[in-house]
Amino acid sequence: MKKVVVLTGAGISAESGISTFRDSDGLWEQYRVEDVATHEAWERNPKLVLDFYNARRKDVIKAQPNEAHKQLVRLEEKYDVRIITQNIDNLHERAGSTNVIHLHGDVTKCCSDRNLNKPYPIEGDTLSYGITAPDGGMMRPFIVFFNEPVPMMEPAMELCSQADYFIIVGTSLVVYPAAGLINFVPKSVPCYLVDPKEVRVSRNITVYTEKAGTGVKKVVDELMSL
Repeated sequence: MKKVVVLTGAGISAESGISTFRDSDGLWEQYRVEDVATHEAWERNPKLVLDFYNARRKDVIKAQPNEAHKQLVRLEEKYDVRIITQNIDNLHERAGSTNVIHLHGDVTKCCSDRNLNKPYPIEGDTLSYGITAPDGGMMRPFIVFFNEPVPMMEPAMELCSQADYFIIVGTSLVVYPAAGLINFVPKSVPCYLVDPKEVRVSRNITVYTEKAGTGVKKVVDELMSL
């Protein structure tokens, strides 16, 4: 079974009503990264960080997978589909995708601030301040903060090197290290890009300049017909 590797960004979840971070009306226009999304912010004011991600979690729980998520599930009828997402929501899993790597964590989970690699489920939509993990550390969102290592990068790079087809959906390819993943895809592999905005890519690629829902369906229709 041939392998399709899919890299998704905020654009695929925007159609489910989840706010992006970097657009002109995105979350980083409303909040300072330094205040809510760094390890220093967590040490300085953990309650503010928890409040920020509790709000993100509530948005995710209210949201529903959209057509783009569902079309990627459809691909599993014919291909070994592996999704690498930069998003911190769980919409791919809720749509039915069975193999998902979260580069930047999953807001529906938490972890000890002493062990960032072991996630725990969160009951409900709120992670309260002061809850401790079995190792005694304080529970924090299972999120890769800015300037923290991205532990899933190596598995993601390995997947990209094994791809028979590569699809990029809803990402501007400006956030590193994730943006560099395309460089691990063999040059002979057919690549597709779906995004309503112009994205600069330094290789031959089939581009659909449209929203994720319609663009992903076109890519999936093509691959299912092969």
